[in-house]
Amino acid sequence: MRSNFERLLPEQPCVLCSQMSYSGLWCEACDASLPYLNEPHCPICALPTLQGEVCGRCLSHPPIFSHTEVVFGYAFPLDKLIQAMKYGEQLALANAFAKKLARRIAQKNLPDYIIPMPLHPARLKERGFNQSLLLAEKIARELNIKLLPNACERVRDTPSQSSLKWKERDKNVKDAFSCDVDLTGKRIALIDDVMTTGASLNALATVIKKSGATHIETWIIARTLPHNK
Repeated sequence: MRSNFERLLPEQPCVLCSQMSYSGLWCEACDASLPYLNEPHCPICALPTLQGEVCGRCLSHPPIFSHTEVVFGYAFPLDKLIQAMKYGEQLALANAFAKKLARRIAQKNLPDYIIPMPLHPARLKERGFNQSLLLAEKIARELNIKLLPNACERVRDTPSQSSLKWKERDKNVKDAFSCDVDLTGKRIALIDDVMTTGASLNALATVIKKSGATHIETWIIARTLPHNK
């Protein structure tokens, strides 16, 4: 049963099932069907582990970033929503995703700055927007954290990571980023929509660490899980 407050909200068609929704872009029933990542997972890379311990890969080859906060597993129907945001220009979805992510962030020990995953200028011109920046802008407002939208650049127009085999992705993004801002002693959160292997985020974290950051974590909307490779 809807609350009195929900009765005052304008109804709109759910972006997933087209039934009328009073709770945002998607209805409560479809929200319940989304693949929230609530199961135990590695605190560093967010891959599933039995009891939420650090996974073997992060123990043997730890990334530069030390923690990942994530909302969903990258699976149906969430994957269709992210694709609609990125390729269908359904930009209102970025606000909805950002609100979900902001609610997952612990209010203690917040970072000093938020930095979005940058797009190469050629890709930005082609797409017309950077979805990671849209997410970062909303999260920065929600959590009252300073956003550094231009702190980092993508200096190589690399092939899409999704088009490559997992083993090729680290090499693809090697030296793909630059950071000219002094981040000495700062705590940084990197924002992106999807993490698959974490190669892009780790490459970005590498140049941020070289700029002096002492703590780097990643905040993402969805994590590709082993059965979704």
